[in-house]
Amino acid sequence: MDIYNGHLVLSVNKKGFPMLCSVNLPINFKYKHQVEVDDLNPWYFPLPSNLCTVVPGSNHDFMSSVYRVVLSSPVMPDVIVDYDMSRQKYSIVQQEEVRGVSGNRTSLPAYEADTFRLQNEKENVLDFESERWKDFSSAYCCEKKEVVSYDGVRIPLTILYAQKSWQKGQSPGVLHGYGAYGEVLEKSWCSNRLSLLDRGWVVAFADVRGGGGSDSSWHKSGSGLYKQNSVYDFVACADYLVNKGYVHRDRVGAIGFSAGCLVVGAAINMYPDLFRAAILKVPFLDVCNTLLDPSLPLTILDYEEFGNPQIHSQFESILSYSPYDNIICDACYPSMLVTASFNDSRVGVWEAAKWVAKVRDSTCFECSRAVILKANMTGGHFGEGGRYGQCEEMAYDYAFLMKVLGMRNNK
Repeated sequence: MDIYNGHLVLSVNKKGFPMLCSVNLPINFKYKHQVEVDDLNPWYFPLPSNLCTVVPGSNHDFMSSVYRVVLSSPVMPDVIVDYDMSRQKYSIVQQEEVRGVSGNRTSLPAYEADTFRLQNEKENVLDFESERWKDFSSAYCCEKKEVVSYDGVRIPLTILYAQKSWQKGQSPGVLHGYGAYGEVLEKSWCSNRLSLLDRGWVVAFADVRGGGGSDSSWHKSGSGLYKQNSVYDFVACADYLVNKGYVHRDRVGAIGFSAGCLVVGAAINMYPDLFRAAILKVPFLDVCNTLLDPSLPLTILDYEEFGNPQIHSQFESILSYSPYDNIICDACYPSMLVTASFNDSRVGVWEAAKWVAKVRDSTCFECSRAVILKANMTGGHFGEGGRYGQCEEMAYDYAFLMKVLGMRNNK
């Protein structure tokens, strides 16, 4: 929440979708029953229908009645919006420009007109807000699906592809996963992603248990003794992409970052033939050994997230899915690009090195040659930073994926 002199701004979640609303202050607390948000006559801020991320701006003026946010989605470039809570109107301050993309269109919010009508007390007329934000939904399709996991739980899956380039049942695709610390996958606008989409790729995001959801139970059901739920959810989403024809069966890739690599690595161990390529970035893979070393910076804090291996029951649970400890001998593993940073204080560089060495030594010899270790000797957990450094890193990742998954239509 954010508190102003005359307004209270609430960040709420309805059916898995982020929303913002404002309530006029002061609030009458003379209620004899439990008060719901809708009892306070809130004004829900108009938002785009394909919205994925809502990030508050710099709102530091307590006396102001204007609330600034940055809105973004996989098909809508970042847009800065000011919401006037007194007048119940919004105005677009700025939107990121994107060149060379066809299919640009303007759209009103996915709300009925009554949502953002303003009653004029003097003239008793309705004033309609005319401002619009731009998106590329006519060129790029963003679908939100619910995938049924092994135990019947529905897992949110966001699927992104280009309308003209995608070929049903033939396209390559890459599935992103994280599933830890109650964090939702980042699905905001990324112009670099267009180079994959325009080549016919599918980019998907699996919000597996352990990450962020509609309430705290989503995180708890994918952590500690229930961590394997995250892995099974990820596998279910990969199967869905194949079975529904979004991605060709032999052209599925996976990407994990940090703790998300635990999910990807464990999924590869369970179903090594499901993925053809995988990118593991600063990967948390040697779970048992890391959590048994309390001298490492995050070990004690991570007991709450993954469990304490010094407790026998929790040790058995961790050992059952720990990627490093469950590599299958002589199995054919997917081609892998494993990146690490020498100065990473969160995940030791040795975790990536040990994983690569063991995969090369234990798995099918023909497959092990396709395991690449790329070490950054100067950066930390989030790389070196800087626009050019990030572009170079992403270009390397995309080149790896395109080579391994055999692009038929190189542009």
